[in-house]
Amino acid sequence: MAEHLSDDDWVVWDEFYAMRRRLDRVLELRLHDGAGISAPEYEILVGLGRSADRRLRVRDIAEQIGWEKSRVSHQVTRMERRGLVRRSDCASDARGTWVELTPEGRRTMLSATRGHTAAIRRYFVDALAGDDAVVLGFSRRVLAGIGDDASPDAPSVARA
Repeated sequence: MAEHLSDDDWVVWDEFYAMRRRLDRVLELRLHDGAGISAPEYEILVGLGRSADRRLRVRDIAEQIGWEKSRVSHQVTRMERRGLVRRSDCASDARGTWVELTPEGRRTMLSATRGHTAAIRRYFVDALAGDDAVVLGFSRRVLAGIGDDASPDAPSVARA
């Protein structure tokens, strides 16, 4: 049986959760206002932009952003309609598909990055006020504790 959380634990959790959701929301709003794209679109564009040949397989994108392949495929279809990416067949795997960054997608990504970086500085980095090592250590401990439990392939109920 799981241990109960203390009142203090709940206060810390509630504040952290509110901060995380509001930070995600303000960054999403800034991406939309500044570049007309969503946070998932930006994540996909950045992943493609960082890859050696500016293309990735759908499964690799899914792994990077923690989504199921079908969800990534639907997102890519919407991005393809807007000219941000294009699909091409994978010669080494008949079932595989490459998602490639288009010139318009690269321009959009670069434009969005300037505003996104400024928003991260304003809403996150500046607020750390020297506590960056503490946040880094905390983040690494939480990520290590989660392990593969958040993987799209993880069972729907994590085993204790």
